[in-house]
Amino acid sequence: MPGQRSRRSSQGGRGAAEPPSAGRRKRKPQKSRKKKALLWTGGVMAFVVVAGSAGAYALYQKLNGNIDAIDVGDAGSKNVVTDGPMNILIIGTDKRTGKGNEGYGDKGSEGHADTTILFHVSEDRTNATAMSIPRDLMTEIPECETKNEDGTSTAIPGTPNVRFNTSLGQNGRDPGCTMRTVENITGLKPDHFMMVDFNAVKSLTSAVGGVNVCMAKPIDDPKSHLKLPQGESKVQGEQALALLRTRDSFGNRSDLDRIKVQQQFLGSMIREMKSTDTLTNPKKLYKLADAATDALTVDTAIGDAKLLMTLAQEIGKVDTKNISFLTMPVIDNPAEPKPVTVVVDPVKGEQLFAMMRSDTSLTEVKQKEKAAKGKQAALLKGPKAEAADVRVDVLNGGEIPGAAGSTVTWLQNEQGVLKSTNKANAPEKIKKTTLEYAPNQADQARALAEMMGLPATAMKQGTADAEGLEAMVLTLGADFKGAGQLITGPAKPPKDIEKASADKAVCAQ
Repeated sequence: MPGQRSRRSSQGGRGAAEPPSAGRRKRKPQKSRKKKALLWTGGVMAFVVVAGSAGAYALYQKLNGNIDAIDVGDAGSKNVVTDGPMNILIIGTDKRTGKGNEGYGDKGSEGHADTTILFHVSEDRTNATAMSIPRDLMTEIPECETKNEDGTSTAIPGTPNVRFNTSLGQNGRDPGCTMRTVENITGLKPDHFMMVDFNAVKSLTSAVGGVNVCMAKPIDDPKSHLKLPQGESKVQGEQALALLRTRDSFGNRSDLDRIKVQQQFLGSMIREMKSTDTLTNPKKLYKLADAATDALTVDTAIGDAKLLMTLAQEIGKVDTKNISFLTMPVIDNPAEPKPVTVVVDPVKGEQLFAMMRSDTSLTEVKQKEKAAKGKQAALLKGPKAEAADVRVDVLNGGEIPGAAGSTVTWLQNEQGVLKSTNKANAPEKIKKTTLEYAPNQADQARALAEMMGLPATAMKQGTADAEGLEAMVLTLGADFKGAGQLITGPAKPPKDIEKASADKAVCAQ
């Protein structure tokens, strides 16, 4: 069965693997879990928070036997920590086991990727971006290789145009397949995965004495049995699960609105776990450590307490205020008459992925933009035309196929430069992006240079004025990295992208 697992001994060494059952390690019957997944990320964050506290090492050595591990081969990194940026894939499944869980998930299923967050930690560990991936995202799942119990491997064929959540469990796919799918979508390779079960929400919220939440209106949902007053409340255990399970109480009752509530809840949970009352209370600390480790399944590269604690302490360097939660930009699936699923927004999605690939955080992008503009002060000095008055023909002289078209789409949809035209490939490749313009187009050139972060060396002013409706000519070079990514600075964030910070309370709408 794909998905080879191992179990550590409670003394912290490598214990003998327990006999597998359908490809999974046996657990104590009385602790059967994995209901419908909604916010296993709380377990991961609990581990990160607690691992950075005094006495954590002794706790984790004692609780080492709680941790499960799966060999995902080369889907992840063999190193626990890297010197550069790190990407941790946090996965939750909808596996249906345990008493009272008959109404959740698909009967007989190994579990799907029901809740998934790509957690990008910056190279300097000052910030992190947590991007939720909708389970109903239509995408391509690439071919992936899984490890069998006998040490052999099985190649699982790729599948085009299917829901993202089937990247796990379907056809024997393991978390390594989900990691490869995320890389295929975003261009970001996950280093590790952490999978935390549903019941962790109950145990973690109870361990910290409840989590503060805020409702913009009273909630009375007969399906999830959730009842909360308008304003602030504290939830834990079953009530916390009900909050995270409900769809009918928020927004347009979609999974995307439920993701927002999950992100707000997680931010509040992180704040509670990092509070002095929790970290200085030995009883709470132990409960958190026990719940977090007992909930975790990880890749074998971080599959024991010592290695996992090393990673957790590295992630724990990030200040709570610099953790941004957001959802992958998506649009309704145009292939469906009545859209039920979504697809990646072709403009905003690539902008966000470019930001993350260039290790630019939403918490610092404005500062970096300011610094980049400072270097262009002389270039940008003078009046700038309105975006609607900028005329430009775009040619691709760089290395990225279709760059002229994607840039025109970005200019029109995101910047309001409606008079931009895709002129396809330039006559020859060039190393540096150039903008050719006439003296009487200088205000347009300055406006476009600011939008794209063009350096002074890119500006090529002619000697004769333009006549009539003549357009400037922008030729993209090898220094062009993608639509919305500044030539001399960080990528620009997509307009109107919704994000939440882990250090700020927000009322669920």
